[in-house]
Amino acid sequence: MSAKRGTDHTTPTAAPAPGRRERNKIEKLRRIKEAAMELFTRKGFDDTTTREIAAAADVGLGTVFIYAANKRDLLFLIANDGLEGVEERAHACLDPTAPLLENLLNIFRHHYEFFCRQPALSRLVLREMAFYEAGAQARPFQETREALIRLLGKAVQAAIDRNTVSPGDTPQFVGWTLFCIYQVELRRWISQDDLCLREGMDHLQRALKVVIRGLDPTAEALSVGRPPAAATDKTPPRKVPRAVRSTR
Repeated sequence: MSAKRGTDHTTPTAAPAPGRRERNKIEKLRRIKEAAMELFTRKGFDDTTTREIAAAADVGLGTVFIYAANKRDLLFLIANDGLEGVEERAHACLDPTAPLLENLLNIFRHHYEFFCRQPALSRLVLREMAFYEAGAQARPFQETREALIRLLGKAVQAAIDRNTVSPGDTPQFVGWTLFCIYQVELRRWISQDDLCLREGMDHLQRALKVVIRGLDPTAEALSVGRPPAAATDKTPPRKVPRAVRSTR
C-alpha cells in the first residue's frame, strides 16, 4: 500500500559533529574560562590582568577579546553559563498548587546552592553585578536576572489565584521586592567564612515571612508627612558674629 501524499517518513538525522575549526574555538573558550576562574580566585579580580588570563589559557590577547570586552565580561562569561542552568531548574520547580513560601524557598535554594559551590568567585560576581549594564555578557546576565524576577511574580500570581494572599500591588512588583530581599540576604550569607546552606535558607525564610505576613500597619504608619527641617533644601542664613560685623 502506497504512503499517503504529504506524509514525511524520513528518519531525523543527528546533528553533524563540529568541524576542526569549531572544536578549536570551543577548546580555546574552555581554556579561557578555566584560566580566568583560577586567576580570579587565586590572585583576586582586581589584581588579575587580561594579559595574564590570555597567557594562562595559551591564547592571544585578541582571542580573549573575541569573547569578552574586559575583565568584568570574563567574570560573567564564567557565571552566565551556570546561572542559565540554575534558572531552568528554578522554573521547573515552580508548583502552582504549593504554598507561596514553599515555592519561593525552592526557587531560591537553587541559587544558594549554585553560589556556595565557589564562594570566592561568587563574592566577585555579586560585587560586580550591581552596575553591570554594558559588555558582551551583560545582556545574557540581565535576561537571567529578569527571568528570575518574572518567575517570582508567577509564584505570587499562583498564590493570588488560590486566594492565599492578597497583595496591595501587582504580582510583578511584589516579585521585584522579593528579589531585592533575596539579593541582600544572599550577600550577607555568602560573605561569611563558614557557609552553612541551612542557616542561609533559614535566615532568608525569616525575611520572606515578614513580607508575606505584612506589618499590619495603621493608616498613620503609611502616611508621609513633611520632611524634617534638617532634610529640607532651604539653608537658614548664617549668623555673623557681632565682633566681625563691619561698621560704617
